Amino acid sequence: MKVRTHRAIPELAKIKQISLTKKTDGWWINLSLEDKSVPELKTDKIQPTWENSIGLDAVLDKDIYLATSEGSKLSSVKPLRSNQEKLAKVSQRKNKRKHGSKARRKLAKRESKIHQKIARSRKDFQYKTAYKLIKTGKKVFFHEKLNLTGLTRRTRAKQDEDGKYLPNGQSSKSGLNKSWLDAAFCQFFEVLGQVAEKANARVIECKPNYTSQLLCYRDEIVFTDCSIREYFDEELQLKIDRDINAAINLKRVGLDLFGDYKPPSKQSGYS
Repeated sequence: MKVRTHRAIPELAKIKQISLTKKTDGWWINLSLEDKSVPELKTDKIQPTWENSIGLDAVLDKDIYLATSEGSKLSSVKPLRSNQEKLAKVSQRKNKRKHGSKARRKLAKRESKIHQKIARSRKDFQYKTAYKLIKTGKKVFFHEKLNLTGLTRRTRAKQDEDGKYLPNGQSSKSGLNKSWLDAAFCQFFEVLGQVAEKANARVIECKPNYTSQLLCYRDEIVFTDCSIREYFDEELQLKIDRDINAAINLKRVGLDLFGDYKPPSKQSGYS
């Protein structure tokens, strides 16, 4: 079988498995190799410290993708949003064609090419972002453990006594669900883990409980609403960004400096 390779096979590598995949733009072959001369990296032995670690907070606000505990923000690409109009036009034209017709198959192929372009653009962006983080020289990366299944779940329907459906906010939440899926944070953290392992670094997920609400230098809840993006401390004359504050708190959680924080009860005045 003749193939066009984009990377040379190492001399000492042994081919263990071959898989063929048919995609929109043709057939692709994937080779699984074994090279015993390559040493195994044991990244689990890297001990995280305040100097060699960094916290990462997933952001969906405007054009920001990630916020780091170092005070920087990484921009997003949003490949689905940028190609949404073109994809909708092709899908509408395809749905108007008769099933099994040549015109419908042609439009279906064009539609699949757009989907392929979106997926590849997202994967390329994620790898570039991962390498940008690795170039910071940090050895441990803390990120929040996201439950995308719950975050993108549809809102439960509401009915009155007569069985009439009431507004439940699903129309506004559908846009947020699409943004979560377009960002694909779980896929990005997997990519970051693969890139970090090659660079002898670790990626650790942390529970994000209250990390986006508490001030990183004082255990006080100030970010009570998602609309609050900044907080100004009049006592210290300091402006705190919500996302960078959350990234610092995630770093504190990873280093076991955050503690098991529990908010005050409603009886003490907290609501």
